[in-house]
Amino acid sequence: MESNQQHEELLQKYAEAIVRVGLNLRAGQRLIITNATARGVPPAGRALVHAVTKAAYAAGARFVDVIWGDEALLRLRVQNASADSFTEYPRWHVNGVMDMIKNGDALLSIYANDPDVYNGLDPERLGAMQRAHLENYQEISLNVTRNAINWCVVASGAPAWAAKVFPDLPLEEAEAKLWQAIFETTRALEPDPVAAWGEHIINMRKRADYMQAKKFTALHYRAASPGDKSDKTDFTLGLPNGHKWISAQAMAENGVVFTANMPTEEIFTLPDRQRADGIVHSTFPLSYGGSLIEDFTVTFENGKVVKVTAKKNEALLQKLVDTDEGSTRLGEVALVPVSSPIARRGHLFYNTLFDENASCHIAIGRAYRFTLTGGEELTDEEFSAAGGNTSITHVDFMIGSPQMDIDGIMQDGRREPVMHSGEWAFDV
Repeated sequence: MESNQQHEELLQKYAEAIVRVGLNLRAGQRLIITNATARGVPPAGRALVHAVTKAAYAAGARFVDVIWGDEALLRLRVQNASADSFTEYPRWHVNGVMDMIKNGDALLSIYANDPDVYNGLDPERLGAMQRAHLENYQEISLNVTRNAINWCVVASGAPAWAAKVFPDLPLEEAEAKLWQAIFETTRALEPDPVAAWGEHIINMRKRADYMQAKKFTALHYRAASPGDKSDKTDFTLGLPNGHKWISAQAMAENGVVFTANMPTEEIFTLPDRQRADGIVHSTFPLSYGGSLIEDFTVTFENGKVVKVTAKKNEALLQKLVDTDEGSTRLGEVALVPVSSPIARRGHLFYNTLFDENASCHIAIGRAYRFTLTGGEELTDEEFSAAGGNTSITHVDFMIGSPQMDIDGIMQDGRREPVMHSGEWAFDV
C-alpha cells in the first residue's frame, strides 16, 4: 500500500494533468468546480478539489471556487419532503455556473459519489426530483454539449464508491485500491503524465481521422460467436451526413483546446436519430438513479426505442426511456476496444466515466452539437432535421464485448470491418 506521501505526490500529478491536459486552463481564466449529479462535489472529493485548486493557481488561474454537494441531503429530501415540493430547485447553482460560462471560464466536474445513495427510495418521488434537476440544469448542459467553454469530468476516490467496487476488502484497502485504479487509468502513474496524455491523444486522433475519412453511412453490430449473451445483439445504426468522429480533444468556443474526460479511450460521433433498427443487449450493468439496471435489452425501430427488458430494474429503465421524446432515441455512438486499460482491469466501476471506456457504447438522449459539422449554429429544429437528437437527459450504456463485430456500411452498401472480436479491425 502506498504511503501518505506517495499518495499526495500522485494526487498532485493527477491534478496537474487535469489542469494542463483536461482543462488546458489558460492564465487569467476563472475555474468553477462542481458535480451535476450530486448538485455539487461530495465531501469525499475535498482533497482532489484542493490539489486541483493549487495546480490551477500555478497555471495562472484568476479565481477558483467550488460548489459543494451533499447526496445524503438529497436522499433525506426524497424520503421526507412533501410530494408536491419536488419542483423546488436552487437556481443559484445554475446561475453561478452560467455566470462562469458566459465569461468564457472553465468548468470541472469531480465525481466522488455513492453509487447506492438512492437505493430503496420511492421511484416516483426520486424521479420527480431528478426531472426537476434535469430541466433546471439543461441551460448548463446545452452549453457543455456545444463546447461553449473548456470543461472536464474526472473522479475522486470516495469511501462509499470504493466499498461498492471492492466489497470484499476492508474499507481502507478498498479506498487505496480505487485510488490506484484512478491513478493508473488517468496516467498519473507515468513519469510524465502530461507527455503520456499527449501520446495517447495523438493515437486516438488517428483512429477518429480514419473513421472520418471513410464517411460510413451506418454501422452494423453483431455477435461474432454464438452462446455469449451479446449474441442477442443485431443492430444497425445510421450515421447522418456531416457527422464528425471525435476523440479525446476538442476546441471550445472560447478558443481553448481541452480534453473533456479523464480517463478516455473512446472515439465517438453522432447517430442519426431516425435510423436505428434491431436489438442491443447490455454487456455491463447500468448504474442509473442510484440503482443498477442489469442484463437488459433495448429494441429499436426507425430510430425509436419500442421495447426494453431487464432482469433487474426494468421499470427504472422504462422510466429513463420515458423521460421525454428525445429519450426514446440515441444521441451518441462510441467505439472502444476491449483491450482498453479500463477493460483490462476486469471489474465494474459503477460509474459511467470509467465503465463507458471499457466497452463500445451508445447513449440514450441528448446529442453533442459538436458531433455534427456546423451543429453548434443550428436551432433545435434544424439540428433534429439533420439527424441530431435533443433531450434533457444523456445516458450511456455499454454493448461491446470480445464477441462483438462491427462493420461500417458505405453509401453504396459495401461493408468494411471496423471492429472484430471487440478489437480494432484496422491499423493507423
